[in-house]
This record gives sequence, C-alpha cells and structure tokens, in this order.
Amino acid sequence: MKKLVRWSLLVLFGLSLVWTISFLISTADKSLTQYKAFNPYYSSIEKKLFIAGKVVSQNEIMIKPQISGIIEKVYLTEGAAVKKGDLIATIKVVPNEQALYQARGRVKNAKIAYEFAEIDFNRNEKLYSKGVIAEVEFLNNKLAFDTAKLELENAKNDYQIILNGYRHGVSRSNTRILSPQSGTLMEIFVKKGEQVIQSNNFNDGTTIATISDLTKMSFEGKVNEGKVGKLKLGMPLEITLAENQEKKMEAVLKFIALKSVEESSYVQFEIVGDIQMEDGFFMRSGYSANASLTLGRKDSVLVIPEALLQFDKTTNYPFVEVAVGEREFERRDIEIGISNGIITEVVSGLTINDKVKQWHKTEPIKTGVKRKQKPTLD
Repeated sequence: MKKLVRWSLLVLFGLSLVWTISFLISTADKSLTQYKAFNPYYSSIEKKLFIAGKVVSQNEIMIKPQISGIIEKVYLTEGAAVKKGDLIATIKVVPNEQALYQARGRVKNAKIAYEFAEIDFNRNEKLYSKGVIAEVEFLNNKLAFDTAKLELENAKNDYQIILNGYRHGVSRSNTRILSPQSGTLMEIFVKKGEQVIQSNNFNDGTTIATISDLTKMSFEGKVNEGKVGKLKLGMPLEITLAENQEKKMEAVLKFIALKSVEESSYVQFEIVGDIQMEDGFFMRSGYSANASLTLGRKDSVLVIPEALLQFDKTTNYPFVEVAVGEREFERRDIEIGISNGIITEVVSGLTINDKVKQWHKTEPIKTGVKRKQKPTLD
C-alpha cells in the first residue's frame, strides 16, 4: 500500500514538472524582445538652420527736446499715423532765475551803452557835415555806434530765449516737438506737466516719443558660435511669425555681427535680415518670429531614420545593426552625410535591401519570468 502511494506521488510530481516546464517555455517565447526593422530608401533631404528672434522696424527714431522745460500739451496719441513736420507736443520753458537776472542786466547795460553811442554819433555826424572833424574820426564813431546797436539787439534776443525758449520774429521750433519723419507714433513717454531735459554732452535728454516706419521691417536674431561660420551675407531667409505661423515671408540676410555677446554663458552673434513686405500686410514691431535658412540640400539620396543610428563610444563613428538572419544582427559601420534631424543621408555601408534594426525599440515583458532574451525580427 505504501509503495502504491509512493508511486502515485512520483507520477504526480513528474506530471507537475512537465507541465511547469511547458508553461515556462510557452510564456518565455511570448516575452521575447521584438525589434522593428527598416529598409533604407531614397529621398530628398534638406538641412535647415532655425533661428529665434523678433521683427523690428528698420527706421525707429527717438525724439528728444532741444530745450529743457515742462510739457505744455501733447497733441497726438500712440498709434497715430504721422507725416514729417506734424506737431506732437509743445514745451513751456521754465527759465533759470540766475540766468534770467543776468540777461536782464545785460540788456540794461547794452541799452545805456547804445543811448550814449547814439548821442555821440549824432553830434559827430553834424560836425563831420560841417567839416570840423576828419572822416576817419567820424567812421570810428559810426563803428562804435553800430557795435552798441548790435550788442543791444543780441542782449534782447538772449533775454527772450532764456525767458520763452525762442526770440521774437523767428519760428518757435525749440518749443514745438515736430515729427522728423513719416510713420507711426509708437510710444509717447511724457504727459502734460512733466519736466523734460534737453540732450547735451553730459545727458542723453528725455525721450518724448518714438516713431517707426512699419512698412520697412527687419528680423533680428542670434546664432551660436558653432553655426555662425556657415552663414553668408545675402542668404535667403524664411520668416514665420509666432502670432501667425501659416504666414511665410521672405527676407535677405544683410548683417552678421563681428563681435559676440554672451547670454546665460552662451556665446551668440547677432544677425539681421531685411524682410520683403507685402502690400497691405500689417505687422507690429516686436513680434516674436523664427527664421529658417537652408544650409544644404540633396535629392534622391539613400536615407534612414536618424533614430536608427548608434555611435561608437571610442571612435564616435556611426554604425547600425543589420539583420543577417531571422534573429541575428551584425554591426555595420556606415558613412553618413547631411541630416535634417529626422532622416540622415547614408553615403556608404548600406543598400536599399538591408534591414536595419531600431535597437532601442522593445516590447514590454508580460510575465515575471527573467531569462536571457533573444532578438526576433518583425
């Protein structure tokens, strides 16, 4: 009886072992890593450089006063279309008390000198007409009279300029802020009653307003030092606005900075491109934009997805894994050409019939069984 039980247990154990081995084999086959494979193909490839930046007006002018004072009135608002010579604002002069006092005293002194010279001239003119004094003495006297008259006029003009900002009989250009060009009034920085300072050798002066010509726009961007050497003046640019990405505009590269600027520890070089504006198209100054330019193009060349590439850790040369059997791959060193970040040109090392493994693409393991995986080809 004991032998029968013992044999029964052995049979059950054997059957359980066979079933377990069969189950493990079947589940292990389902957990094999699955790789996708791609055939190289012929295509056109274009290498582009994308540059972030903004669009600005080519002609933007800051208007500064020619005299210090207080804003008396502002006649226009921001966004107004202006023509050359349009009145933007007027300035009321607040004279310096010391300078005004000195100018007033100079006028009084000049007036006294003039009145004395006039009396002397009138007397000598009568004497000269009677032949009492020589002509030379009379001419010297007339010169002194004319000089005194001119000095009085200059003193009065200086007094009027200090008091009002202009002299009588001439245009009030110093106190009238006029538009120096046609365009759009972009910003007004002052209000009625605010004080402004004239521009001089020691002070930039107060900016009253800025005027831009929005019919002539440029793209401004920055390129890092690794790519600036590939740019040349006259290269065509394609400009895309952030606010209207469907709109494409053409531009021409007209400026590449010779000196770099450092931003967040990166060396950058400024570039500028003239945009070819279309009639009737309105664009605000300061829009964010992207510029793209073609660095190279090839047609009908053998290409593969760039994701298939691997690089040797020692030599940094590119290679791929090519199928040589149902579940076997071999390393294949290749030579590559230009790339657009999605596909890469294959110069040598592959044919259109090769199957290239996407080495990092795997299917997740569905069981908890851990065993050495063998690659299989889709």
